Amino acid sequence: MHATTRRGTRAISCARTIVWCLIGVSMFGGAALADERPSASRRFNFETDIVPILSKFACNTSGCHGKAEGQNGFKLSVFGADPEVDYQALVMEARGRRVFPASPERSLLLRKISGQTPHGGGVRLEPDRPEYALLRQWIEAGVPRGSPDDPQVVRITLDPRERVMAAGEVVALRVTATWTDGRKTDVTSLATFQSNNESLARVDGAGGVTAGALPGSAAVMASYLGHVDLLQVVVPRAEPLANVVALPQRNFIDRLVDDRLQKLRIAPAGPADDSRFLRRAYLDVIGRLPTADEARRFLADTDLQRRERLIDALLERPEFNDYWALYWADLLRVDREKLGHRAAYDMYRWIRDSVARRQPLDAFARDVIAAEGPLSESPAGNLYRVVEQPGEAASTISQVFLGIRIACAQCHHHPYDRWSQDDYFGMTAFFAQVRRQGAANHESLIARGEAVVKNPRTGKHITAHALGTSMPEKDPEGDRRQVLAAWLASPDNPWFARNLANRVWARMLGRGLVEPVDDFRETNPPSNPELLDALARSLVDAKFDLRSLVRTIARSRVYQQSTATNSTNEDDEQNYSRSLLKRLDAEVLLDAVSQATGVPEKFEGMPSGLRAVQLWDSRVDHYFLSLFGRPVRKTVCTCERNDAPSVAQVLHLLNSERVHSKLTHESGTVARLVRASLDDRRLVEDLYLTFFSRRPTDAESESATKYLRESSDRRQAAEDLAWTLLNSLEFAFNH
Repeated sequence: MHATTRRGTRAISCARTIVWCLIGVSMFGGAALADERPSASRRFNFETDIVPILSKFACNTSGCHGKAEGQNGFKLSVFGADPEVDYQALVMEARGRRVFPASPERSLLLRKISGQTPHGGGVRLEPDRPEYALLRQWIEAGVPRGSPDDPQVVRITLDPRERVMAAGEVVALRVTATWTDGRKTDVTSLATFQSNNESLARVDGAGGVTAGALPGSAAVMASYLGHVDLLQVVVPRAEPLANVVALPQRNFIDRLVDDRLQKLRIAPAGPADDSRFLRRAYLDVIGRLPTADEARRFLADTDLQRRERLIDALLERPEFNDYWALYWADLLRVDREKLGHRAAYDMYRWIRDSVARRQPLDAFARDVIAAEGPLSESPAGNLYRVVEQPGEAASTISQVFLGIRIACAQCHHHPYDRWSQDDYFGMTAFFAQVRRQGAANHESLIARGEAVVKNPRTGKHITAHALGTSMPEKDPEGDRRQVLAAWLASPDNPWFARNLANRVWARMLGRGLVEPVDDFRETNPPSNPELLDALARSLVDAKFDLRSLVRTIARSRVYQQSTATNSTNEDDEQNYSRSLLKRLDAEVLLDAVSQATGVPEKFEGMPSGLRAVQLWDSRVDHYFLSLFGRPVRKTVCTCERNDAPSVAQVLHLLNSERVHSKLTHESGTVARLVRASLDDRRLVEDLYLTFFSRRPTDAESESATKYLRESSDRRQAAEDLAWTLLNSLEFAFNH
């Protein structure tokens, strides 16, 4: 009986094979049957006619049949990256039962996609849709593959490409494809759309864009067969600005921000007072609070240039080196778990020394990319011990120094950008020669040989070429990384200076002009392109000097403005019409707690007196740092540093025994101030200057002084007051 079943199955299979052979006459050029069919006059190409339908209705996305293991035995390449594989899956796999040219309506593809047969993805395409009719005609025509010589899409054009829209206004987009044969066709119905800010501009599947109620700018992307184009949407406030007081413009930053705010009809905030500027500058430039004495001196200074002098002084302090070295150690993944104790420390010291000796950022990048020789003498090369594979090195270097994410192009064309697999492997080829040799503690980094890199999908030899450049016929001679380093750190590079300027801007202002900061792409444009370009030019003109860029930003009126809102900017978090509240990084907050309480933290295995910002080892076990989002440096993404607040963080500051012991320590700030002053008002002022870098208001002073005076234990009352200040938002945030 089983044998009969198997023979019957084989017979059916053979019969299907014969049918396919007959169908093949019309599939591959025969005309006998084609002339009798309605679709015979249509010349089909699977890649340009069918793949867009699979993409439009999300059949090949990672949540459906495009995921790694496919869905219910049917797997497509993600986003249609490999049409040949998709054709095989649809037409040849499952004994060809997914398509049935003899009776197209009975094809499993059509029955599933229209919901006639149960489908986990639900109804994707109703039978009365033109896309359904096109799929049916393709199947009826014999599921032709098409010819490599068939016309291909050269580019797509979105109409309109720029639009000022009122809140609630709707605009219908039109997408036009230009083909290699010169034709232009409307592909709006098969294009996919996405907005980079749904609250400002929402787009539906048909290309209808609806402006949101908030003022700002957004980009709406159209995508078709790997090509993208953008609509830039600007949504101003409905009411015109009235009685706006012109504020001073200290440099190009203020002018370019003001120009953008004028278009949006948003009035900027006024200047922050001296105490808020003082605290902000200390935290942003050197990552620590001013002391009470430093705050008192600055607030008593009447020199009109006091802010400029303060900025210049902060740039010369050693804490600047610690704070910015921590930033680069995160990005370059100084990870003891991967590198070992000695190598991780050497790499961190190299980074800090680079900042301290004012090494230009372009030279810094070149040293990292082209590091060679003994790692004890070239610690920057330890990056290649963290990212050991050529592809991982290519992705890391691109993301850190260009702000471009290319990792997804390893498997398929980037869905929201221009990068293909050839681009990914072109960057990978620069690192294919890199090898480590020698014992664990005496390793050397070398780059030699004629390593060949191939596109795994096409098998084509890919020579080393930088992003956005054409692929040469052969790989560069010698160490290919030297060519990459020269291109990447060049002043003419379209991404390097802009990426660095954006990263520093985000660190100072709390939000990047491109956000996320490491996601530069055509479909994620900067909120103020003119400002980003000007910052990049400023960095290039300053020969990539980090301190010069920090100084330029810190001296601007935009950086020094208040966090206070007005009726026009209260909903704006994109255009720098006011300063944003920024939660302190884990290390900075812990140092602030230790400094304000006067009791330093002791880290396991580290020398006494070391501040959290100076910790080179991200693996030091510390509950506070882990709780408040310190990264472990598993990736280069800035998102690894978690600044989201949590209930656990609040409860820790409220109830932690370690925080309480600092507040009540005999050698701490509170005990010292209580002993030093019998004047309650002076004591209150000292505590406010210590924790908030400002003097208390009259109401605060009166309330706190009364509490001290009426308490039976003055020191206990002072500790209560200090505990209250430490647990306030004003202490935990940079404002």
